[in-house]
Amino acid sequence: MGRVKIFTQPKCPRCPAAKEMGMILKGKGVRVEFYDIQTPDGLAEAAFYSVQSTPAILVEDEGERVVAHWVGNLPTLQEVERVIQR
Repeated sequence: MGRVKIFTQPKCPRCPAAKEMGMILKGKGVRVEFYDIQTPDGLAEAAFYSVQSTPAILVEDEGERVVAHWVGNLPTLQEVERVIQR
């Protein structure tokens, strides 16, 4: 699988759990990228993927195509891992 992109912002109540999930995935060898949508780079990346609320988690394949995404809610770790293992 390509990578997991996690979009957050400081005042989001569910974002700390999304960041924690990202760190767990990273610990398992998954390529994870974090974006704070209140920074210029994070906002640009969010705009590219039409992310308008947080937390947002996108899973890309090797060709950088989004194969799964969750926006505004948090999937379980098992849901994300199932997509990654395909």
